[in-house]
Amino acid sequence: MNRQSHAGTVIDVVSVGPSPGGSVAPAAPIRVLIADDEPAVRGALAELLAHEERVRLVGEAGDADQAIELAVSHRPDVAIVDVSMPAGGGPRAAREIIRVSPATRVIALSAFEDRPTVVEMLRAGAVGYLVKGTAVQDILVSIANVVDGGASLSAEVIDGVVLELSSHLRREEIEQQQLAARRGEIDRFISGNGLTMVYQPIMELRTRQVVGLEALARFHSLPLRPPNEWFAAAVELQLGVQLEMTAIRSAMNALPRLPAGVYLSVNCSPRAAMSPVLAALVDAHGSRIVIEITEHEAIEDYEVLAAALEALRARGVRVAIDDAGAGFASLRHTLFLRPDIVKVDTSLTRNIDGDRAKRALTSALVSFGREMDISIVAEGIETRKELEELVGLGVPFGQGFYLAEPAPL
Repeated sequence: MNRQSHAGTVIDVVSVGPSPGGSVAPAAPIRVLIADDEPAVRGALAELLAHEERVRLVGEAGDADQAIELAVSHRPDVAIVDVSMPAGGGPRAAREIIRVSPATRVIALSAFEDRPTVVEMLRAGAVGYLVKGTAVQDILVSIANVVDGGASLSAEVIDGVVLELSSHLRREEIEQQQLAARRGEIDRFISGNGLTMVYQPIMELRTRQVVGLEALARFHSLPLRPPNEWFAAAVELQLGVQLEMTAIRSAMNALPRLPAGVYLSVNCSPRAAMSPVLAALVDAHGSRIVIEITEHEAIEDYEVLAAALEALRARGVRVAIDDAGAGFASLRHTLFLRPDIVKVDTSLTRNIDGDRAKRALTSALVSFGREMDISIVAEGIETRKELEELVGLGVPFGQGFYLAEPAPL
């Protein structure tokens, strides 16, 4: 009986000879792979299994990658896999071993009672779990059980697994209840209950004349959450466009009360901008509507969005790009969508009077606007010095708390 014990080498720990009767060959040994990053553990397991004629050790691995490679080349009946080792750990090794060698049964091995790890390994496809230090006879019983199609867990971890699974199910139940509550609240908002609009004036900076109003949604629910969180939750529930349409419809109720020449600006995601519902909604009032395209949602197809915006422009609607300068997405929107208005993000406006780089970038946007016949609106003006600096840079329009706070119409 010969055995070599190093990673990647086939290790034959059994010599198969004739049966006592001399006529019937013994049953084929169970082919086992050991994967553990501790050489001492691998050696001890190999030594234990070396004396068992029912088992043949076909390989040892020190990390998940080696274990997967050996599973591909040797297709073991059983893989004993340490839950914590390099190259992705036991869960990755278990998933990949089962993928490349579907007939291999995985037994997880751990030095401690780690209930979350037990559950993670079982999810990855392990059918057995042993605590290091388990008696050799119990290891052999576990190997035999899983080869026969059963499962095997150490007595030390059974209670822990049950507790962890029950806790997991309870967490899932709580999450489902929270999800149902969010959906109920969003459905309530979509129906028009609990949603109101406030309006922030957009002014010509030199004269302080109001040229437009930006409509902002406010949600009335406990606990209080900011509007962006409600819109994000609606998107997750595939109700984002419906909620936006409700907000825009509510905002447009103010149109009859706005002075002539004052436009209404509404925030709109790219997905909502492409909705035929929006086109129908603004149809009769297009010349007084500005659609602000936000950068909080990725644009999957600029050509499709541009075509939808052209259809809105045919109704008199103007297009604004929100949050310019806050990130690459807004600049990309500006180049591809050819907006009528570009809104300079609050991050550029804040303390612009004391920041040379911000002044330079804002000045460049002003020059770009003049060249492309685009109106520039500065957002988030909160101090007199910021206002004076923006006027000096030639920014024509702006909004912010220093000029006027959002309020009911």
